[in-house]
Amino acid sequence: MSKYLICILLLTLCILPTTLVAQEVDLATQKITNQKIDSLLTVAATAIENNDYNTSAQIMTRARILAEKTNNKGRIGLASSALSRLYLLTGNIKKAKEENDLAIKMQLGSTDYEENLGQSYITAGKIELQERNYPQASEYFEKAKEILKNKRRPELLSKVYLNQGIIALTKNNPQKAGELFDLAILQANDAGNKFLVAKSNIQKAEVLILLKKIDEASIAINTAQEISVSENYPALLSESYRISSHIAKEQNDISKAYDHITLYNSYIEKNRKNKEVPIVIDQFSNDKVLGNQLKKDIELERARSVKANRFITVLSIAMVTILSLLILSLYKNNNLRTKANELLQAKNTELIVAKDNAEKASMVKAQFLSTITHELRTPMYAVTGLTHLLLSENPTPEQKKHLDSLKFSGEYLLSLINNILDLNKLEANKVEVEQTAFNLKKRIEDVLFALGKSAKDKGNKLNFEFDQDIPEEVLGDPLMISQILINLVGNAVKFTRDGNVDVRVQKIRQTETEAYLHFEVEDTGEGISKKKQKNIFQNFTQGSVAINRKFGGTGLGLSIVKNLLDLLGSKVELESTLGKGSTFSFDIKYNLTKQAGEESNPHNIIYDIDYVALENRKILVVEDNKINQMITRKILEKNKMQCDVADNGEIAVEKARSQNFDLILMDIHMPGISGIEATEQIRLFDKEIPILALTAVTIDENIDEFHEAGFNDIIPKPYKVEEFFQKIHNGLKQAKVFN
Repeated sequence: MSKYLICILLLTLCILPTTLVAQEVDLATQKITNQKIDSLLTVAATAIENNDYNTSAQIMTRARILAEKTNNKGRIGLASSALSRLYLLTGNIKKAKEENDLAIKMQLGSTDYEENLGQSYITAGKIELQERNYPQASEYFEKAKEILKNKRRPELLSKVYLNQGIIALTKNNPQKAGELFDLAILQANDAGNKFLVAKSNIQKAEVLILLKKIDEASIAINTAQEISVSENYPALLSESYRISSHIAKEQNDISKAYDHITLYNSYIEKNRKNKEVPIVIDQFSNDKVLGNQLKKDIELERARSVKANRFITVLSIAMVTILSLLILSLYKNNNLRTKANELLQAKNTELIVAKDNAEKASMVKAQFLSTITHELRTPMYAVTGLTHLLLSENPTPEQKKHLDSLKFSGEYLLSLINNILDLNKLEANKVEVEQTAFNLKKRIEDVLFALGKSAKDKGNKLNFEFDQDIPEEVLGDPLMISQILINLVGNAVKFTRDGNVDVRVQKIRQTETEAYLHFEVEDTGEGISKKKQKNIFQNFTQGSVAINRKFGGTGLGLSIVKNLLDLLGSKVELESTLGKGSTFSFDIKYNLTKQAGEESNPHNIIYDIDYVALENRKILVVEDNKINQMITRKILEKNKMQCDVADNGEIAVEKARSQNFDLILMDIHMPGISGIEATEQIRLFDKEIPILALTAVTIDENIDEFHEAGFNDIIPKPYKVEEFFQKIHNGLKQAKVFN
């Protein structure tokens, strides 16, 4: 008998290690698979928060398929539940129902998945609510409440009460609806879910209006609006404006009612035009909420898996350790390598999603810059052209003073537009710094004069202190110092009311060839907190969202100042106290020149134009914009040139074929055929006539295309009139129209 028992024990000892190792391998494989599923779902949650719904749906489907291969009911239910909520968010009711039915099937009958089952019943109720099947929706919400009321999940209970309140409202039971919304608010506060707090207050306000409790409704809607602004919930904020419009109407505040309904309609119209944004029908979710909920569900599923497998894992490790330390060591090493490979694959998926998002953002930015270039330059052409025409019509001294200021502001704005549209070039230090002689004091006075009206409108006083020891004329880039000061002084004026803005320029030291100057712009305005001072010079950054709404602006001004000073070998310093004001300062080194005289030619360009030779020359202007047509025509005719106009490329080709012109000024973007296509057609029958591209597009990347099409030269809009006639003169001269 003892021999028999010994044989059984020996056989057991031979078989048991193999069995335990096999179990350990299965558990490890399952663990790695679960980690991969969880990693995929985490990537999907991030994609939802980035509004990339298609990518998220694809990744979640992959996670569910992987879970189905291992028959992991918990993660099948988790993935299907998340997919169902995503499809509900984007309006695909059919797929939402299919995925949710699968999730319920996986979660039924197990106490481990009761919380997830409660979430799935909530989703089922929302689907029926969208189908207006209120009895079935009520049944699902009651099932969810029964499961969740003892599970300490106030966030999910808040959703149940919120939906039940809406059903009560549809049944014309506002009293019951109000009680349910109060329960929803209570549970949402316990969960710390501000989105649900805001949404529940909006619904409560609607009920209170029906009950004629207008003051209480006003308190509820104000709470919702404060949360929506601070947490950036634009859809909820828009909905709150609709309700607050009704409240204002009940309070006989017609102006406020009109303003708030206008804000609501503006948001609806904006989202109707934005084809990138899906139609969101789930009014209790948004991207961040769904993404965060999915991440929480993943963590709960991980904890559940750990708890379920803890005993088996501990027992297996203990038994395998006793029976074979060598086998355990070999397995562990292999397991670590496998796990590392799986995690690397999951991380690679994350990186691919991030790369796709970055490429999309880059494409959107490039398209925006391409479009905005033309849209900004075209009206600037009208501003600079009309200013030139008005200056040439013998204005009064007072009018000339204002027109000179307008001309200066136009030149500054054009330079600013160029820098904004070419911000990447500026940050890469590819912008050239010019060295030209100019009167620094006059340049600063021009800036202050241009900003004088803005300062006066805000009750501010502009003060200018200029060190008399500074040379009258310096060598440097006049447009850059104008841009720097107009941004700093403009900001000081904008953020100050009924105060002082002081501009000071002092000489630090001077040699025979160089002058070192210190600039300060000090205001008594809003001030900047220590926290915001760290990133105030970044692109599109302002002190806060409230400041942006109160004062406006793009947040690019200080970024441009920083980049321009970097190019000049300097840096901007900031001293500020919140509520007391700010002081921006910087130092610049200027070279000195012995040349005298006023800044009559800021770029030291000498124009060699024979205006007499241009008289009676016949010019064809091809331009679809009527204002631009008028400006170009008047400028030409004031210099005694003959001018004909073509509204588009087709007309230009026919006129060039049937009439004799000395030169053609061709716009690029026009209805019908473009200026490039029109030029190519003209070159088929006339290779000699000078054709100049008069365009608002950015020419850096298109110059080869222009020359290949047959253009002789390019005049970018807006332009200086002298440069305009210089290029016309050169074109006629090269074509030997005159010697």
